[in-house]
Amino acid sequence: MIARHWRALARAEEAQHYVEHLRGDTFPALEKIAGFIDASILRRAVRNGVEFVIVTRWASLEAIETFAGSDPERAVVPPNVIGMMVEYDGRVKHYEVLD
Repeated sequence: MIARHWRALARAEEAQHYVEHLRGDTFPALEKIAGFIDASILRRAVRNGVEFVIVTRWASLEAIETFAGSDPERAVVPPNVIGMMVEYDGRVKHYEVLD
């Protein structure tokens, strides 16, 4: 199993909209991809806004490529989400899940 981690800093006033986007758009779309396992939203308030780490778990790198394309470390950030962010990582990190 592979965990995909992505970090972003949302504007404080957009943080709840971002959570709604994840729950209403992103996660339902991911559930349709073979090999997607689950997702978690981690958040914390910081001085400049609300920091998020989104962790998705996948059965294989091939399943991730179905979502992200041929460069699986490229972050997939829709245009409407870009407007919610102060900053975000353009690259994701993948970790092998041992337990």
